[in-house]
Amino acid sequence: MTEETNAETQEQQTQESENEQTPVADVTKLEIDKPTDFKFHAAYLAYSETFDKIGSPHTKSELNNMLVLLSKDKMDYQDFYRTLDDYRRQGSKHFEFSRDRIETQRKRDWRQKQNRSQRNQRHKGKH
Repeated sequence: MTEETNAETQEQQTQESENEQTPVADVTKLEIDKPTDFKFHAAYLAYSETFDKIGSPHTKSELNNMLVLLSKDKMDYQDFYRTLDDYRRQGSKHFEFSRDRIETQRKRDWRQKQNRSQRNQRHKGKH
């Protein structure tokens, strides 16, 4: 029994060492671009931009996996972009996009306001 357990522990150690070596290795960007297919080309550009921003090799390998699945039609574009968006948020420096409220007014109201302020400025010093 001790020989069998030693053999099993050695196998586990070699598998663990192999698993440790793969994420540590530098993950390269895939070059699976199809310029003739517009949807895939747009997805590849989004993948490429996200890949460049992210530093984690584990995340880069997941991005590579997603692109391979998309190229083999095992993942649809909606799922690809949904998952990619999660990784985009990780790589971005801004956590939330804040929207400023833009107040507008009609041209007539603006003119009335301008005329009133000009009239007040003209008559300010004549009292």
